[in-house]
Amino acid sequence: MPYDALLFDFDGTLVDSEPIHYECWEIILAPFGVTLGWEEYCRSCIGVSDRAMILKMAAEAGVDFDELYAQYPRKKELLRDRMLAAPPMPQATRDLFADLTKHRIGLVTSSYQLEVEPVLETLGLMPHFETFVYGDQVANLKPHPEPYLEAARRLGVKNPLVFEDSDAGMASARAAGFDAVRVGHADDLAGLVRARL
Repeated sequence: MPYDALLFDFDGTLVDSEPIHYECWEIILAPFGVTLGWEEYCRSCIGVSDRAMILKMAAEAGVDFDELYAQYPRKKELLRDRMLAAPPMPQATRDLFADLTKHRIGLVTSSYQLEVEPVLETLGLMPHFETFVYGDQVANLKPHPEPYLEAARRLGVKNPLVFEDSDAGMASARAAGFDAVRVGHADDLAGLVRARL
């Protein structure tokens, strides 16, 4: 059965944003005396909700959750400013979307709408997507299947192909019953999509 849609994660899949997220968290955590290594960030923080990440970091560092969570709006501002100044999307991915005009496309991310849409607008990619499922639009984030099931429901499709970079995202797509392709790095996405289509 052919795939009837393509569903993409955002951070780490469409854009190489995880290093930027990490840099912003380093800035936020430094006044609390909390250090977060890159390997630990990759292992524990990618693909999960920011609230869950902050809960984990606060508990491990012995920091008050409310004090740390109060800095979350500043983290989002730092991220937005850096992402808009230089959107970290590979040129090959930008070129890919010009060739996907015959495919139905959706975005499924745990990030919030206000974090993602300005970047896609800056890149001129908003019109390529038929639907967007953001982290602030579902009751259950990845690895729960709800985000991917919701995207398929909105598109009215049964057999989408998913592209994901995180364990949580892969688990979410597979729990929804969909084929998923692991994206090791955002630079690899265009080649992986072209190879599958």
